Amino acid sequence: MMDNPFLNRSFEIPWTQLTADRVGPAIEAVLTDAEAALARIAAGPVAQADYANSFVALEHATEPLNESWAKVTHLMSVADSAPLREAHNAMLPKVSAFFAKIPLNAGVWLRLKSAAAHPSVIALQGEHRRFVDETMADFRQQGADLPADQKARLEAVQSELAQLTQKYSENVLDATNAWELLVTDPVRLAGLPASAREAARQSALKKGQGTAAAPLWRFTLHAPSQEPVMLYAEDAELRRQVWSASAAVGRQAPHDNRELIKRILTLRQEKAALLGQPHFADLVLQRRMAKSGAAALGFIEDLHRRVTTAFARECRELEAFKADQAKAPAAALAPWETGFWAERLRRTRYDFDEEQLRPYFPMPGVLAGMFGIAGRVFGVRVSERPAGAVETWHPEVKFYDVHDRAGRHIGSFYADWHPRESKRGGAWMNSLITGGPGADGTRAPHLGLMCGNMTPPLDGKPALLTHREVETVFHEFGHLLHHLFGEVEIKSLNGTNVAWDFVELPSQIMENWCWERASLDLFARHHETGATIPDALYERMIAAKNFRSASATMRQLAFARLDLELHLNAAGYAEGDVSSRLQALLRDYLMPTEPPSPTIENRFTHIFADPTGYAAGYYSYKWAEVLDADAFTRFKREGIFNAEVGAEFVAKVLSRGNSADPMQLFTSFMGRPPDLSALLLRAGLA
Repeated sequence: MMDNPFLNRSFEIPWTQLTADRVGPAIEAVLTDAEAALARIAAGPVAQADYANSFVALEHATEPLNESWAKVTHLMSVADSAPLREAHNAMLPKVSAFFAKIPLNAGVWLRLKSAAAHPSVIALQGEHRRFVDETMADFRQQGADLPADQKARLEAVQSELAQLTQKYSENVLDATNAWELLVTDPVRLAGLPASAREAARQSALKKGQGTAAAPLWRFTLHAPSQEPVMLYAEDAELRRQVWSASAAVGRQAPHDNRELIKRILTLRQEKAALLGQPHFADLVLQRRMAKSGAAALGFIEDLHRRVTTAFARECRELEAFKADQAKAPAAALAPWETGFWAERLRRTRYDFDEEQLRPYFPMPGVLAGMFGIAGRVFGVRVSERPAGAVETWHPEVKFYDVHDRAGRHIGSFYADWHPRESKRGGAWMNSLITGGPGADGTRAPHLGLMCGNMTPPLDGKPALLTHREVETVFHEFGHLLHHLFGEVEIKSLNGTNVAWDFVELPSQIMENWCWERASLDLFARHHETGATIPDALYERMIAAKNFRSASATMRQLAFARLDLELHLNAAGYAEGDVSSRLQALLRDYLMPTEPPSPTIENRFTHIFADPTGYAAGYYSYKWAEVLDADAFTRFKREGIFNAEVGAEFVAKVLSRGNSADPMQLFTSFMGRPPDLSALLLRAGLA
């Protein structure tokens, strides 16, 4: 069995051997081993329970399973296929049940409680003390003290949630892939950038549709195809068709998520009740920075109050602008008009078009510049392995090694940047192997990955990104640095294994370097001439930076408010039309349109594609913006390339993982608690 490649724990993963038929045998084997390891812990004499044979043994018991299953779930994200999906879904209930059972194992819990009372454990300090406290809190929060019948019910709830959220995720992916629009008349493409028209033509050719002599243009719901249509297409009917298809994702058979959502919410509420909490939000947030659903809601409502006036003004301005341009009375826009007219208004007001920046952001240059900035600020050297030197899951995937100032190999990562039908939407970073310092004084490198769905290359030219895509690349690299810099001996406390409302600080702070002239000059260079962004264009870009910032803020607040509403008041959404109730609730958060825009719960993978994920935690993005805007004021004050400040950020935040309370880590870097005004100032809303 050890020749099964899913069980191979070598640093360079043999991706071509990771086939669907090997998933079941591998996961069965590591599950058996993990269960045996837990049984050994549970069977040990309680009186002899100590830190090493209880807490550390528990940490090691699941490591091989975690690594093997991470490969399976990653392949589901980037190389979905019918055989792989079948193999994954056959193992998912078993893996979910195993992890759900750990805190419900009476023998293991007895050993941990006994060890926690041992004088040697009581005397522990630093990350080891933190590990004991976090483990005990994890067990209590997941039902360790429940009676046997309630433990059994909790296991069943966890298992069903894993299957339902997986099905939800599959529905979103399949519905997204199922839709396409073929345009035969080039007149309908008026207003679209040349890059978007060419991408649509190439997309059709790849599907065997159209010819070089008689082209067709194929549009899909993948972001690089959809977004240019919504922003630039002068054909309102084209925009309406794309918008309608996107809004319908998760709302129509055979990919309808509406009943799944009700069941997921019901099960989450039942789980919270079993664990003694009034609702899922309090269960999830009790050990995050917010501490409670009410505190998270208070944060969202406070920000909402602060931006309401500016948001209402922006809505009126857009309606008036369209009326003026169309020589018609002011009226509510259709939802497929808002992006188009907002882009027109921005061009008129600032003489600025995002597409003017695209030639300055070739993907290779963006990556090289980003790595260079990370070298200056954080002291890392990133080097790409030659093509073919390391196995990958797709020919487009690249592999990089990362060394620190001292020349240590701190980790490596894969990067996979462009859309495929077998790949889920969005952008993400994941860990594959967690290394870090060992008890014997050695240090093992970390292994991670970055994925996205950015504009792909065309006709032999490099991929030319939008500025928003550049921000996304920097964002995911921030998560990756958090993983690679981890210096915590306890793997489950290392890297990005932190509170979810803190995890976005390292990613979002990286986005700030996408706006500074000095950093842009390192990588924003015209793909043909090598010229930097002209001063006049840069000035217009900065002037337009906070254009409709209240609307952008309100959009995020609407998502967070929807999320918290569903998880604070789940019982109210068990029956009836969820969308219409949410629309009424969010009236003050959404731009008034005619027809009204449906809410996004049916395709909101952040909160429904995982048993927990960002559920009750979507506010974290906005909270992390408070943290990153505030933390970046130090770099602005002391130098955006200041290596001393960068080294301090590594030492006090990036390397520390969850070895201390996140508020303590932030305060150690800034010398004080976070200040909300930094975000409002940056957004032009103070």
